[in-house]
Amino acid sequence: MTVIKGEQVVSKGAAWKFLIPSLIGVLLFLVPIKWNGEITIGIGVMASGLLGWGSEWIPAFLLGMLGFTAVVTLVAVLAKPAFVMDRPFLRNLFVVGPFGVITRLFGFAVGVMAYFEVGPTFISSRATGGVVLFDLAPVLLTWFLFAGVMLPLLVEFGLMEFFGALLTRFMRPIFTLPGRSSIDTLASWMGAAPVGVVITMKQYDEGNYTGREAAVIATTFSIASVAFSLVVAKVIGLGHLFIPFYLTISVASIAAAIIMPRIPPLSRKADTYFDGSARQENDEMIPDGETAVSWGWKLALAKAEKTKSAKGLVKDGVGTVLDIWLGLIPLVMSLGALALIVAEYTPIFKWISFPLVPILTWMGLPEAAEAAPTMLVGFADMFLPSVIGSGIESEITRFVVGTLSLTQLIYMSEIGILILRSNIPVSLLDLFVIFIQRTVITLPIIVVIAHLFVF
Repeated sequence: MTVIKGEQVVSKGAAWKFLIPSLIGVLLFLVPIKWNGEITIGIGVMASGLLGWGSEWIPAFLLGMLGFTAVVTLVAVLAKPAFVMDRPFLRNLFVVGPFGVITRLFGFAVGVMAYFEVGPTFISSRATGGVVLFDLAPVLLTWFLFAGVMLPLLVEFGLMEFFGALLTRFMRPIFTLPGRSSIDTLASWMGAAPVGVVITMKQYDEGNYTGREAAVIATTFSIASVAFSLVVAKVIGLGHLFIPFYLTISVASIAAAIIMPRIPPLSRKADTYFDGSARQENDEMIPDGETAVSWGWKLALAKAEKTKSAKGLVKDGVGTVLDIWLGLIPLVMSLGALALIVAEYTPIFKWISFPLVPILTWMGLPEAAEAAPTMLVGFADMFLPSVIGSGIESEITRFVVGTLSLTQLIYMSEIGILILRSNIPVSLLDLFVIFIQRTVITLPIIVVIAHLFVF
């Protein structure tokens, strides 16, 4: 038996309870593998397999799910039946305010129009409602099915405690974050940015991050995965330059990650936990007589010893999946479609990008007028800049457009909505300001690298 902090007794079997599930979690979430010619992770293989097998019926399933959510939400809000009101999970999921009701009804309407190709073209078009129903939502559905159920392997058995002690001396002075946030970073980088955001949401709700830390991690470390970056590079016609392409993204993103936590709005977020308690300056100190490894090991064993039963973990995982499926996807359908409608059918992004044209010209980028709108349209969806920018003839301009779109990080069709729906203290205005700040910080870095080292 081992005693941690003079209080908790840890059994000898706790070591295996920590090591085995954590190793499986690492293999599933953090280890990159090559599958069908693409770099992905274990749960990515599972998600892709389900997506390929169910490509014919998943949109119909999504439509049914959207209809179910809309109907049950209306019944819950208007009639307040006991089977919903007496169950906290169902009450929190379906008893929503007017905004929630409207977005769920509109999300269902978007799904119907896109699936049956009826109604106004600007909604039912394959470039707007169709993108969300047939491309974006199926990916969210499959990724979060496996990520939600298997996430406890990564966060509930002591792995984050171990890395927290190991990397705090690195993460805190450089990124102003606890060492455990390194797991979030890896999960995003190797797999998918939404997975990292879900980890951050759960960690904040459970009192492991302060509001400021959660806001920084969600908006600064939700890096596009290697696999998605490769897709963007190919779409914009730069697959042959993928290594410098991704290295540029990494350098610019690291620079932004160092700067962003130190400027408003992120620097002004309260350093308090979800329950309102303040972070103590010495809460990550390694006790005298302990090394980072020995202390991390003890914390990991203590966490493993307190882990819920398998039944409890499965219940939590299923709850996470249902919360995302029934709560997030309708929001993605409605707001994601609206964002794409604005980008595709209005000149708004072109208008607001006019001031960028002389700046891009001064930076030596050909076709500046064509590139400028792509640098703001990414706020609607991360994939739009590469689609629009693929028609630009200049290779260096396409390089800047593609890499910048992946360093801006904040896009409302997915990440933005996921953050706004969470308890993380970030507003829509915050997200837009952070998007602009990341653009201002990373654009010059990308242009300098492009001019000096790539072209």
